[in-house]
Amino acid sequence: MQPLAERMRPKNLDEYVGQKHLVGAGAVLRQAIESNQIPSFILWGPPGVGKTTLAKIISNQLERPFHALSAINSGVKDVRDKIIVAKKQHFFDSPRPILFIDEIHRFSKSQQDSLLGAVEEGVVTLIGATTENPSFEVISALLSRTQVYVLKPLTKEELISMVDAALAEDEYLKKKPIEVKEYDAMLKFSGGDGRKLLNILELVTNFQKDEEKMIIDNEMVGTIIQQNIAMYDKSGEQHYDMASALIKSIRGSDPNAAVYYLARMIEGGEDIKFISRRLMISASEDIGMANPNALLLATTAFQASIAVGLPEARIILSQAAVYLATSPTSNASYLAINKAQSLIRETGNLPVPLEIRNAPTQLMKQLDYGKNYKYAHNHAGNFADLEFLPEEIKGTKFYEPGNNPAENKIREKLKNWWKKYGY
Repeated sequence: MQPLAERMRPKNLDEYVGQKHLVGAGAVLRQAIESNQIPSFILWGPPGVGKTTLAKIISNQLERPFHALSAINSGVKDVRDKIIVAKKQHFFDSPRPILFIDEIHRFSKSQQDSLLGAVEEGVVTLIGATTENPSFEVISALLSRTQVYVLKPLTKEELISMVDAALAEDEYLKKKPIEVKEYDAMLKFSGGDGRKLLNILELVTNFQKDEEKMIIDNEMVGTIIQQNIAMYDKSGEQHYDMASALIKSIRGSDPNAAVYYLARMIEGGEDIKFISRRLMISASEDIGMANPNALLLATTAFQASIAVGLPEARIILSQAAVYLATSPTSNASYLAINKAQSLIRETGNLPVPLEIRNAPTQLMKQLDYGKNYKYAHNHAGNFADLEFLPEEIKGTKFYEPGNNPAENKIREKLKNWWKKYGY
């Protein structure tokens, strides 16, 4: 017998739960589907919100051949084999096959490169699914040839509707006397993952005795789940909760908590690249100029942990987490870039001052590009009093040093150099 989540998988857009901004009436993706003009695209969203289901619905509705690969257990040869089959299926006016790549962010550069030709030549329509930001995980050449559609987490109401639909429509559950008194525990343990929610419902209902009426409440669900399912799920809500806890422990200067949540992630099977990237982000966002070596160590830990691999990589990551959690903290660089970006959105593309523009041609020199530029190394202390910001925002201060020994020294330098900024 198929799992409940598979039995309840929607077969058309009208049965599909959530993502109304994409597939609701008049929405962008629905229009593309209904006009049979779908581009190659990537679905980016948390686990269990219907990425795979949506790809299958599109294939069925458009009556196109459907080929699926999982990036976890597929290589370049698998990709090329699928493309060869797709080429044989795409001739004359036959519909273009769909190639679905689940967890496309796990594909290496060479694996992603192997997709480029087929996408560019129109041999296949690529649909990728990812839980990670495609900007970081998908090569730019492939990203430029695809649309990115962001899938939102399912709402509480949508998740409850999935439970109710399963009890009312599933060929097995609808025959059983089951009543849901409380939904909260099922929603909590599912972490917003629709597939996991139905797995939990199936697990709970398996404990029904004969034909006795089952009343599902939070206490019952909690007891059954804790006895049967590991609390950490690297692809569910805990994936993000643990990452958040690790970062906040570092920000809060608690090395014990940082190591604990690091261990939780490792024991849960988390990708060490995911962990390492979070450490690098924290090193810059939360420590920054208070200890610039933090980013260097985090970057080195990233490279070393990949080179060594688990289980030894846990030692490297632990050293990095402890180092970061015991470093002085500052978010001054983080605040500076946020302030600068905010001002750019308000003021637009202000002209670069003429004196600091590049002048590679005679015409540019005649237009005073580079004129009056002061070469800092020719001045005392390697500093020249020259304004670098555009005229309209001169004197604007973006970087405010934090209150820590390293940045207090920086503040003194800035006071001597840039009095106009009010340091």
